[in-house]
Amino acid sequence: MGRKKLEIKRIEENGARMVCFSKRRNGLIKKAKELSVLCDVDLAAIVFSNRGKLFQYCSTNSILQRYRDQAESSTGSREEKGQSSDDSGFITSDEILQKVERELDELCVTDLVLLEKQIEVALIQTRSAKTQRMLDTVSSLREEKKNLAEEKRRLEEITGSNRNTTKKKMIVDLNNVADDRMTE
Repeated sequence: MGRKKLEIKRIEENGARMVCFSKRRNGLIKKAKELSVLCDVDLAAIVFSNRGKLFQYCSTNSILQRYRDQAESSTGSREEKGQSSDDSGFITSDEILQKVERELDELCVTDLVLLEKQIEVALIQTRSAKTQRMLDTVSSLREEKKNLAEEKRRLEEITGSNRNTTKKKMIVDLNNVADDRMTE
């Protein structure tokens, strides 16, 4: 028998989530070690728990410095070509990682927890704004639906009264014709 397919979604129970994080973190670090040994590559893995605790693996001590040097040289070559990310208004993932690594040494756990709370507040504000816009859209659509229903009702009244008048005219005309024939 094979394994059961696991749906990837947030685990709601805190204890189960912590156990899963611990097992998967250890598995990730084990795979990183194996990849480093089997393929003779330099590798680094950095993981932060939801409580801000740092877990890391580096196959060599100089790997972060090598990454910084590589990132700086690629940024320098991009600026020489006139493709600075400041000009475009976007930050690449490499630049974000470079900034994070520079500031990582300066941050303590309390700073990271504070940063996490700020991100959560920003997320809540973003979701609130999104919800408000959706509610406004729903409200305007309901108003538009109401206006269209009112317009439809008015058009039906107009076309209905036209039909009734046409029928009455036909009846009147037939009666007039019948009366005219009788008098003759």
